[in-house]
Amino acid sequence: MRDGARNVIIVGSGPAGYTAGLYAARALLEPLMFAGYMSGGQLMLTSDVENFPGYPKGIGGPEMMVDMREQAERFGLEVHDKNVERLDLSERPFKVWVEGEEFRSESLIICTGAEAIWLGAKGEEDQKGRGISTCATCDGAFFRDEEIIVIGGGDSAMEEATFLTRFASKVTIIHRRDVFKASKVMIERAESHPKIEIKTFKQIKEWLSDENGLTGAILEDPRDGSEESIRCAGAFIAIGHKPITGFLEGQLETDEEGYLVHIENTMTAISGVFAAGDVVDKRYRQAITAAGMGCQAAIDAERWLEEQHQ
Repeated sequence: MRDGARNVIIVGSGPAGYTAGLYAARALLEPLMFAGYMSGGQLMLTSDVENFPGYPKGIGGPEMMVDMREQAERFGLEVHDKNVERLDLSERPFKVWVEGEEFRSESLIICTGAEAIWLGAKGEEDQKGRGISTCATCDGAFFRDEEIIVIGGGDSAMEEATFLTRFASKVTIIHRRDVFKASKVMIERAESHPKIEIKTFKQIKEWLSDENGLTGAILEDPRDGSEESIRCAGAFIAIGHKPITGFLEGQLETDEEGYLVHIENTMTAISGVFAAGDVVDKRYRQAITAAGMGCQAAIDAERWLEEQHQ
C-alpha cells in the first residue's frame, strides 16, 4: 500500500473474484474485496455443481463459494460483504465508495458478474435452484428422462432446448409471442427435433411444486387470459442476462449489451482497471471460465503494478 491506497481492490466475488483474490493474495498484494451483500454470485442459486474440476462427487454451489472464499482468505484476502456504491476512475489512485466510506487503490479488478433476467412469476423465488434454473449446461444433467420446459424466443432458448434433449424425455419451449428473435437455422433445428415441442402465445403465470420441488406450471395466453397447466420437473429461463455495471456510471467501455470490454488481455479501456467473469463473458458463463479469467486478471494486475513502480 502507498499513501493509504491499496495495491488492488476487487469489486464483486463469485469464482472470478475469489480466484483473483487468491492469486493477488499469494502475490503479496494485500488485496481488499468488496464481495457485495449477496456474495458468491449466481452459484449461490445452484444446488449442485458437477462440472467443476476437483469435486468428483459434485458440490453445492454455495458450499463451493465458501471453499473458494476460505482458501483466498487463508492467503490474506480481506473480504467485506458490502456493495460498492460508486467509483471515480478519472485518476489514480482510483476512488471507491462503500457505505459512504472512501477507499483508494492503485488498481481495480471488476468481477460483479451478470444477473439472469427472471420472470417474476408466482412461486418463482421458492423454486430457484429447486427445479428452476437459468443455465442448461450447469443443471441439465439433473433432469435425465424428465419433462423440461424452456422459456424464451431467442437463440439462447433454442440452443438450451436442443442441448437439453440429451437428457430430457421431452422439452417444451414456451414463448409469449409467435415471432421469435432466434435465427432461422436455430428455429428450424428446434422445430425439427423429435423431442422438442414449441408452444406460442404462452407465458408462465404460476409455478407449481410439492415438497420435492418443481412439478409444473400454469400457462396463460397473453391475448385472452385463458389458462392451461403443463407438467415439468425442470424449467430453464432463457430470456437473457444483464451485466452488473450500473455503479460504474458509464466510466468504462461496454459493448452494445452493456458487458465490459477488454482492450488488452484482461485490462479495460482505463489502464489499471481489469475485469473478469460474467461481467465480461456473455458466451460461456461457466464457473470454470470465470475462475480462469479471475486468475488472468490478478496476474495482469500484478505485472501492471510492477511496471508502474519500476
